[in-house]
Amino acid sequence: MHPTPAQPRPEHPHHRAARDREIESLAEFDEVVATHGTLGQYRVQAVDLTDRTDVLLTTDTAGAVFLGCPMSPEAAARIGASGALVFPPVPDLPFDPYRPFVHSPEELFESLDAGYEATPDARSYAWFRRTTADGDIFASMLRSIHDDAVSDALDELLVGARVVGVMGGHAMARGTAEYAGAARLGRELARDGFMVATGGGPGAMEAANLGAYAAPFDDGMLDESLELLAKAPSFRPSITDWAGAAFEVRERWPDGGPSVGIPTWFYGHEPPNAFAAYIAKYFANATREDGLLARSNAGVVFLPGAAGTVQEIFDNATPNYYESRGEPTPMVLVNEAHWSERLPAWQLLTSLAGERAMASRIALVDRIEQASQALKRLSA
Repeated sequence: MHPTPAQPRPEHPHHRAARDREIESLAEFDEVVATHGTLGQYRVQAVDLTDRTDVLLTTDTAGAVFLGCPMSPEAAARIGASGALVFPPVPDLPFDPYRPFVHSPEELFESLDAGYEATPDARSYAWFRRTTADGDIFASMLRSIHDDAVSDALDELLVGARVVGVMGGHAMARGTAEYAGAARLGRELARDGFMVATGGGPGAMEAANLGAYAAPFDDGMLDESLELLAKAPSFRPSITDWAGAAFEVRERWPDGGPSVGIPTWFYGHEPPNAFAAYIAKYFANATREDGLLARSNAGVVFLPGAAGTVQEIFDNATPNYYESRGEPTPMVLVNEAHWSERLPAWQLLTSLAGERAMASRIALVDRIEQASQALKRLSA
């Protein structure tokens, strides 16, 4: 289920044409061959072609690019000789650098029953730490390819969606009133037709993704879910127990509403949350941070947080100030005491806005229940 956008975001014609030439599944591969009789100039991305040797030996592949596609040596030799480029799969990696789609919770948490350390998410973080420590240029290249593939997949996923970013700290614990409020915010935004996007981690981020997951169900589902999750209030000391509680909720109420989480292995000690249907996880935190804010085309809600959330406020304010991404998008800060006294970002934000267009697109509200209405008001 995807929210229906009020104003679909048009794609540039060149972008549409490029994506029309991407093959990201075996079904697409077979359809292109059957319909067009050629693979020339196509980009085939992480599709297992070991059972398509006869096709690869007999079909035109001039100018095609095969990214991480398993295939027979005979087929690889033939299409390489025909003028195609073949980037073979990289063995012994805990992730696919050429991936055609964003991650899913099931993928990242596979083997959770054996403990979080056995999951692809944990093993990718261990690989990241090891390869950054030894400065391996090949590993650096693989990280860049992976992150670019994730960005491409995320752009394809969000075409036409009205995306609202919800930012907040990872320390917000399950079982608190603040966590429940963030979850209700995510639910309200999803029910209003927005695609909720968060930093994809624990705390406020998980709460907003949980709320979007709960959107199709009656209101009692969220209340019961909050009670179940409170049994494992934090990812410390056990990520296994924390994630396990989330999957217990998902199993009890399957097929929840969609939302996006955009976490990073740069902060790999913070696990991704299991309530975002789509997880775009990056190695490069700078790419992740800018990408999350840039894709929040319908505005951003900033819940109480610390240094990371302060950074996100002004990372978002800068393009709004210069209008470098077009018309400024709404910014709603939640909790007057937090953003006016404890960390007085609001005063600086209003001073920065001055008489610029962004001045009419910022708001400070005291209670999280006011955030959604403020966002609508600023959008209008």
